[in-house]
Amino acid sequence: MLVLGDSLSEGFRLHPRDAWPWRITQRLHEIDPQFQLLNASVSGSTSAGGLRRLAAYLNRNIDIFVVELGINDAFRGATVEEIRQNLQAIIDKVRAKNPGVAIIVIGMQFPIAGAEDDYVVAFGKMFGEIAEQNHAALVPYLLASVAGNPMLNLDDRIHPNAAGHRILAETVWSVLEPVARAVASHSRSQ
Repeated sequence: MLVLGDSLSEGFRLHPRDAWPWRITQRLHEIDPQFQLLNASVSGSTSAGGLRRLAAYLNRNIDIFVVELGINDAFRGATVEEIRQNLQAIIDKVRAKNPGVAIIVIGMQFPIAGAEDDYVVAFGKMFGEIAEQNHAALVPYLLASVAGNPMLNLDDRIHPNAAGHRILAETVWSVLEPVARAVASHSRSQ
């Protein structure tokens, strides 16, 4: 399983074991001890940065691909269409090398409470549209139940702390578990 993300998946200012990807590793091993997780997330990464970094990981066999990118693009003023094109290019490249890969798209929302402008709405909808278009599973909002809660975030109030990452792991696992079970079942039947 390859996770390509930004600081929210890297575990900004935390020990790597406190980040949500590491927290789900043991659960993956319970489904199939052969599962290996590679967290290729980098703080500050944009979808364009993820697309540039991706080639370094494509020589591996990838059964499950998790993409969590886009919020840094939005903070830097990228258009929703630019973000969409980069995410689609990432998915296309992963699928070209791994045709049977299961894909999980992790969605984000703009962290502006009550914001209703066209950009904010289009940005939030984009992740579901990409998932649907690519027959991928969707985590609708990675920071559900965590965003804005000072008890679950670092002092910057943007990045989850270790307690917040435990909740992120549960949020991702609720979508990942059936995907991982299907992949493991398919591998055993071959």
